[in-house]
Amino acid sequence: MAGLVNFEDEEEVKEYLENLGVEFSFQCYKEKDPDGCHRLADYLEGVERNFEAAAKVLKENCENNQHSESCYKLGAYYITGKGGLPADFKTAYSCFLKSCKKGGKKSTEACHNVGLLEHDGRGNDDEKSNASLARDYYSKACDSGFAPSCFNLSTMYLQGAPGVPKDMSRALEYSLKACDLRHIWACANASRMYKLGDGVEKNDAKAEALKNRAMSLHKEQQGDARSLTFGE
Repeated sequence: MAGLVNFEDEEEVKEYLENLGVEFSFQCYKEKDPDGCHRLADYLEGVERNFEAAAKVLKENCENNQHSESCYKLGAYYITGKGGLPADFKTAYSCFLKSCKKGGKKSTEACHNVGLLEHDGRGNDDEKSNASLARDYYSKACDSGFAPSCFNLSTMYLQGAPGVPKDMSRALEYSLKACDLRHIWACANASRMYKLGDGVEKNDAKAEALKNRAMSLHKEQQGDARSLTFGE
């Protein structure tokens, strides 16, 4: 059928990919479409493996168009020093913050990353931890169903931190929420709290159920790790 690509034909695939690059460049530079610019950056990164060019497009699309997904990916580039960019946690923080505030497909992960950088201080000018701000950004991501943020909230309330007093009932609340979102260690922590009666009423049945949940998730994730995945 016309329009279908024979992916077993190397030349046909090559031509198809080249045409994609032309199309995304047109969308970005001629049509001034921020989504087209992000597609171009993905193309440069994933197909041409030209990380420097991808970084340039991401930077322009984040700074000029405030494109949420481009800001998120640009932040990841700054974390690792990818694409010729310097490793710069403070600039990465700024990129993640833009993505978090703008909303979009990666905004939840961006809010989590802001929380991480507030938590360990690497995103702050004084490089000091700001636990209360970290809690706020973790909460934003957790409310959107991001398990690692819910788990981090549970550990903050388990241990307490400046501006975030220890609160076992909230620790259990967020452990259970993260467990429901398939976070193994959250299930294990909640199980332990019920087993020991640590800040909550002791309940062996709930402790056992949560332990079994953690073991089941661990088994599932071991199987997933052996499966081949493609792309993001």
